[in-house]
Amino acid sequence: MLSWAEVRARIDALGLPSERVVLMGSGPMVAHGLVESVGDVDLVASDEAWERATRLAPPTEGLHGDLVVRLGDVEVFSGWHGTPAAALLETATLIDGILVGTLADVLEFKLALKRPKDATHIALLRAALGAPGAADESPGT
Repeated sequence: MLSWAEVRARIDALGLPSERVVLMGSGPMVAHGLVESVGDVDLVASDEAWERATRLAPPTEGLHGDLVVRLGDVEVFSGWHGTPAAALLETATLIDGILVGTLADVLEFKLALKRPKDATHIALLRAALGAPGAADESPGT
C-alpha cells in the first residue's frame, strides 16, 4: 500500500510534465486524507505527458476504452472511463504540487463500476461530499 508521500514520489519519478497529469483512481482519496493509503497509482496524462509516458512502455487498450501505459504499480491512462484528459485537467485541484481529480469524479466512477470492494470508499466519498446515501446504499444495489 502506498501513502500520500509514496504516491507523490511515484509520480515525480516518472518525470512527466506535472501540469499535464491528473491523479485519479483512489489517489484523490489519499490526497484529501480520506484514506491512509492506496494499492496503486492511476494517472491520466495529456499532450506531452502522454507522449512521454508512451516512451516508457507501449500503451495497450484499457478495460474501459482508454489507452494505458502500465509501469508496475503506476498506470498512466489517455483518458478516464471515456472522459478526455483535457476535461479532467480543467477540474483538477493542486495538492502538494500534484494535480488531483475531484472527489465527485471519483465517486461517479466508483458508482458506475459497481464493485463490492468500493463500498467503503463510496461511503467515505459521500460523507466527504455531503452526498445523500452515505450509509444506505452499496454498489450493485
